[in-house]
Amino acid sequence: MSKSKSKPESIDHDQLFKQLLTTFFLEFLELFTPEFFAAIDPSSLEILPLEYFTDIDARERKAMDVIIRVNLLGRPNAPVSSRVSVVVNCEHQSSSEPDFQRRLFFYFAQLHRKYLQPVYPIALFSFDKPYRPEKNSYQVRVPGFNVMDFNFVTIQLNQLDWRTFLTQRNPVAAALMSKMKIDPADRPRVKVECLRMIANLKLDKARTFQLSGFIDNYLRLNPVEKEQFQVEVDKIQLPKEREEVMEITTSWKEEGIVEGERALTIRLLTKKVGNLSPELLARVSGLSIERVEALAEALLDFKHVGDLERWMAD
Repeated sequence: MSKSKSKPESIDHDQLFKQLLTTFFLEFLELFTPEFFAAIDPSSLEILPLEYFTDIDARERKAMDVIIRVNLLGRPNAPVSSRVSVVVNCEHQSSSEPDFQRRLFFYFAQLHRKYLQPVYPIALFSFDKPYRPEKNSYQVRVPGFNVMDFNFVTIQLNQLDWRTFLTQRNPVAAALMSKMKIDPADRPRVKVECLRMIANLKLDKARTFQLSGFIDNYLRLNPVEKEQFQVEVDKIQLPKEREEVMEITTSWKEEGIVEGERALTIRLLTKKVGNLSPELLARVSGLSIERVEALAEALLDFKHVGDLERWMAD
């Protein structure tokens, strides 16, 4: 498997996952937390400001990944003032961390204290190894007394079989299959199946390219695998579907350099003004190369997301 990877150190894992989760957050909840998704009002999604936590032990300041507030559906005729909101904190881990569950509890406590609302913690583990299941709780106990049990949702991709997601019409499934448990010999086929899912979703160009770029980062094929990839594409029976898959792969070659500049600009924007809303991210992703270059220069003076919105309106 290591032969087919291409400079993994050059991939900004956190940024790729933050962009994916921010753009397709509702689809993420629907895929992995269906009961919770069924209980929320999808139109109430609100991206909250970036939060930082000072890790005293590690002597560093960490930024939380994705913080989004949603309203529970409640009773049909209930007044607006009685609505219950939940703050969803999703943290992505591209490597195993011994004290991660403790840090997630600290994030929970900070968010609960600030917003005084229920906090729903989710951990998304995307590393290839170790294969052992990650912990999903943090306890504080003293002799004779259980002080606290803090639990959180865990999604560990290397524990999931990509085949079980093939029938899902969900863009997050299409993207994350590329990081699930895959036999090395299946890599070309998985890439084709991911692209078929994207093609059948009929998304706009910006979101299609974001998803296909995510997959291409994690399923970089070597020359032998590329030949097998083409064999798998040729097996697609529907001509229109086969044509759409090839169109996506061709767009990588034509727009690779442009997309690299877009990705860098979005990365710098996120560092300057925090996570972008799905709508704003889609608008930035759809900018022409000339506008991207102008934005890369203008963002140096940005202080908050309002500066970006005003620039986009000009």
